[in-house]
Amino acid sequence: MSQIGALSLLPASATLAEPVSSASADEQNHFVVGPYLQNMGTNEVTIMWITHKNCFSWVEYGDGNYTSKREFGYTNGLIEANNRINKITLTGLKPGTNHKYKIVSTEVLGYKASKVEFGETISSALYGFKTPAENEEEFKLVIFNDIHDRPQIIPQLLYRHGYTGNKRDYDFVVFNGDCFDYVTEEQQMVNHLIKPTVDIFATEMPFILTQGNHECRGSFARHIPAYYAYPDQKYYYAFTRGPVRFVILDSGEDKTDDSVEYGGLSAFDRYRETQKLWLEKEIESPEFKKAPFRVVLIHISPFHSGDWHGPMHCQKVFGPLLNKGKIDIQISGHTHRYATHDPDATHNYPIVIGGGPLEGNRTLIKLHVTSKELNLKMIRDDGEVVGKYTIPKKART
Repeated sequence: MSQIGALSLLPASATLAEPVSSASADEQNHFVVGPYLQNMGTNEVTIMWITHKNCFSWVEYGDGNYTSKREFGYTNGLIEANNRINKITLTGLKPGTNHKYKIVSTEVLGYKASKVEFGETISSALYGFKTPAENEEEFKLVIFNDIHDRPQIIPQLLYRHGYTGNKRDYDFVVFNGDCFDYVTEEQQMVNHLIKPTVDIFATEMPFILTQGNHECRGSFARHIPAYYAYPDQKYYYAFTRGPVRFVILDSGEDKTDDSVEYGGLSAFDRYRETQKLWLEKEIESPEFKKAPFRVVLIHISPFHSGDWHGPMHCQKVFGPLLNKGKIDIQISGHTHRYATHDPDATHNYPIVIGGGPLEGNRTLIKLHVTSKELNLKMIRDDGEVVGKYTIPKKART
């Protein structure tokens, strides 16, 4: 049973009020955006969507072509309701299986004492997704970075370079930070990221948003976590997909915590130190140690990103641990200059930094992993391959 509702990454004592729609209150209830998939594993997935008005919502689903099951979110015994942003996790799914689902929302008109008054019910079309197999030996993903409020980049790069014939050449998508310049409202979040993904793939395949330094900026920055599903409700985490152990780190801001731009409301040094303690445990975990491949995603690379405070602090707290963990490759953005950096005296693993966001400098990074090797290609928007690595499986001890 799912226990995920519209949660913030903040502690309960500091939870923000749920953002409200900017559309007219007189407008008929409808789905603002969605559904979109998050956190897909072999036996679970989180399905998200946003309604125009406050609702009680659920998912109808099943494997094959039937939707005989129903799931909702609940917290402390109360079913999630009277909310707009929905995060409902389906568990107990069959690995390597096709599933069908649709989303349903009933408007909550109000309360009279303990009685709830309901309004109209709306439902979506039927969608489908396939869970990864338990012993998945091959998968593909594509990685964007530094879109900076240019949502047209998503279809342009995906349709140009994300297909083989008429078939998608990816199983999930990563947005590796700085999808926005600074975040000011829900409509920006929807129109500049979520809706383009839904239009192309996100009803069937999941995506990940890592936090870049520009996601830390703007009046709406603290609301961002409500719109995505993160393991343990943190921007830093690890997960296994097929032969790969993915480690997601949050590089935070590139400026010092006392920079005037943030009004004294930043604590990224402390945050990175907390991640360091977590990373120390992660590289010693059985999941990390036994993984055939180890891939790190972090927006600002601790190396080759200049000498601002943020990159240098990342280098101090993360660099030695990534070397100790003998990762296979690190994928970053931030500099807006695409580049590859072979292992050297400071880092014993290759680093790939994607370009962007201006035309002629934008890149799509494609990762194709099998049980025997990891292949990476960085493709410029004109189709030129500007970075390439082939990494064979290593013997793990």
